[in-house]
Amino acid sequence: MKVTETSLPGVLLIEPKVFGDHRGFFMESYNKKLFAEYGLDFDFIQDNHSLSRQAGTIRGLHYQLHPKAQTKLVRVTRGAVYDVVVDIRKGSPTFGKWQGFILSAENKRQLLVPKGFAHGFCTLVENTEVQYKVDEYYSPEHDRGIVWNDPALGIDWPTANPILSEKDAKHPLLADAEINFEWERM
Repeated sequence: MKVTETSLPGVLLIEPKVFGDHRGFFMESYNKKLFAEYGLDFDFIQDNHSLSRQAGTIRGLHYQLHPKAQTKLVRVTRGAVYDVVVDIRKGSPTFGKWQGFILSAENKRQLLVPKGFAHGFCTLVENTEVQYKVDEYYSPEHDRGIVWNDPALGIDWPTANPILSEKDAKHPLLADAEINFEWERM
């Protein structure tokens, strides 16, 4: 497995070893022991799976407040997405900064999104399936979001007219969002 640090401290791009032959491929998408060897010791307790039928669907930007914040391990099992993370840790030198990644069934990359980051993605092709592990259960009382097109963030989404849920269309700007994450120096 190859683990690459990103420009946002704590966000990691993970590339599992893929073994292919004439039948197809095999890979370990998650191995607790191997992750721990890289210092990634999370207790993932729930798997989530979404299907977006149309290209240009944006889901996000989502997060859960403490004490129900979630670390996510995101991958695409069908299709492709432009996956975006935004640092929402108050006091962080990268607060309000974002980074985007192409995750696809073809490249098999995964993204580790730690607590303190908003997360969302835009589908690049039809019938895209995204699966992700979380280390905390979904909590409607702690569920929050930031609007996808916040001008202060300036995210360069690959669509100008996304397909959105009613909830995602109504999220507040980052400046108005409820956030209870504090940056901690390492």
